Amino acid sequence: MALTREQMAQRVARELEDGFYVNLGIGIPTLVANYIPDGIDVMLQSENGLLGMGRFPTEDELDPDMINAGKQTVTARPGAAIFSSAESFAMIRGGHVDLTVLGAFEVDQNGNIASWMVPGKLIKGMGGAMDLVAGAENIICTMTHASKHGESKLLESCNLPLTGAGCINRVLTDLAYLEIKDGAFILKERAPGVSVEEIVEKTAGKLIVPAHVPEMTFEESA
Repeated sequence: MALTREQMAQRVARELEDGFYVNLGIGIPTLVANYIPDGIDVMLQSENGLLGMGRFPTEDELDPDMINAGKQTVTARPGAAIFSSAESFAMIRGGHVDLTVLGAFEVDQNGNIASWMVPGKLIKGMGGAMDLVAGAENIICTMTHASKHGESKLLESCNLPLTGAGCINRVLTDLAYLEIKDGAFILKERAPGVSVEEIVEKTAGKLIVPAHVPEMTFEESA
């Protein structure tokens, strides 16, 4: 069974380490803030100028002026700092973000990512994605494994205009967790109830399948 958005966020959260500065992109990545493991201290950065982003607010905590890059209301944790977008991007471009989590339309076996436009469709702009993939060495891409028409998004070569080249090293889809190395996707884990055969069928790029591919496990509430 394909992972839910919440399960994807929970799985990404397991990659966080104590002391990390982490940028969470728009969409599924923002949910990671709700699943930070106990016992570690992580500072979440939003490129609109907030370092120390907390979980989503309750109705009583709601502050319309406290938003993330996706214009969703958020909270600020103790020790948070608010600054200009220019300073925020200086942090990103200076390589001070330990982990970036962002979405994509396509990723290929060489670590290229296409995430900012589909020709002929409305273009809102690339946002901070180009800076993020250029300024961070540790990137996780979250996405659906295939389009709603069943076409693979994990490709031999991206078809859409690139956001960045050779920059993606890990991908979490609704079906699997994969690493990208030496021009191939390496299957590391699969979603509960999803067969290796289904993942192979829906992966257009070169895929290396180890002898044993464990299933992900989740808490009942995820």
